[in-house]
Amino acid sequence: MKIYIIAGEASGDLHASNLIKEMKAVDNSICFRGWGGDLMQNQGMDLVKHYRDLAFMGFVEVLMNIRTISKNLKFCKKDILDFKPDALILIDYPGFNLRIAEFAHKNGIKVFYYISPQVWAWKKSRVKTIKRVVDKMLVILPFEKDFYKKFNYKVDFVGHPLLDVISNETKPTDNKLFYRKNDLPEKPIIALLPGSRKQEISTMLKIMLSICKYFPTYQFVIGGAPSIPFDFYKEFCEKFHVKIIFNQTYDLLKNSTAALVTSGTATLETALIETPQVVCYKGNNISYQIAKRIINIKFISLANLIMDKKIIVELIQSDLNSENLKSELDKILNNLNYREKMLEDYKKLKEKLGGKGASENAAKLILKTL
Repeated sequence: MKIYIIAGEASGDLHASNLIKEMKAVDNSICFRGWGGDLMQNQGMDLVKHYRDLAFMGFVEVLMNIRTISKNLKFCKKDILDFKPDALILIDYPGFNLRIAEFAHKNGIKVFYYISPQVWAWKKSRVKTIKRVVDKMLVILPFEKDFYKKFNYKVDFVGHPLLDVISNETKPTDNKLFYRKNDLPEKPIIALLPGSRKQEISTMLKIMLSICKYFPTYQFVIGGAPSIPFDFYKEFCEKFHVKIIFNQTYDLLKNSTAALVTSGTATLETALIETPQVVCYKGNNISYQIAKRIINIKFISLANLIMDKKIIVELIQSDLNSENLKSELDKILNNLNYREKMLEDYKKLKEKLGGKGASENAAKLILKTL
């Protein structure tokens, strides 16, 4: 059996790699080819193109890179036809993946979508396309099943794959060993997770690091994105005398008193690891103004969306400044009631997401259908 699989971001690479692992556990003869990252490649997938060459964030940025995106689409379609897969599995990344889904459907290739596009937030019209070209949709957020039901489209809720990942990778560790291993002084840590794309890291890190001077009894440590080279972070590290750690994000969060996290999957990971956090987001102002007018959601962080209430403060666009960031971090560090309430809400969030086994559930459903 041959499977073509496409993930366009770091989080997609993570979840796709675990899906590949579970599918191979059932049938080790499956041949995987696709677009993604190092984690998918490590599971034996033939990597065609890396996600670091695909991720464009914001309306303006997409327009500026429209030629590159068009070339990628054309190349991807040809590669799929040459490979002749039995099925196509798409991981989130809707702008690109829905176009590929339409193409695959026209060419008689069975299409699975694992991790739904956030059509409940904007572009609900995309549901019509999904119903027409996607053979099976596997969702990971509990409210998504009811959302699709309104459109008379049956989807399968498999649970959230992060529950498995975090459960497997956050075994109890020796706090002192973590400090020694990374040559860190014995001061409490505030983790900085500025994102996985160069564009957002440049914007977010400057603001996050601007408050270092207000918390001299803490050390700020950057969780480096695996696809971004150290040299890109170098000027930030040297200017603010902070440490950067790669490939240990979960251990970093586990050993941190608090975290400043760029909006995205990392905010949910931080919540599931139970590290108090401030969610941060600042993008191109034109892109933000467009998004503000067409996106219909109360929150930007997954934890708040899943709980349908604010359990974490979100500092967005002009609200993300040194003064507000300092104030919110101060509450987390020095207001015990505030901190404990957030940790209590984290536990309720885990309960709402259900149990473990999302990747295994998804793998079995796909193979059963095939």
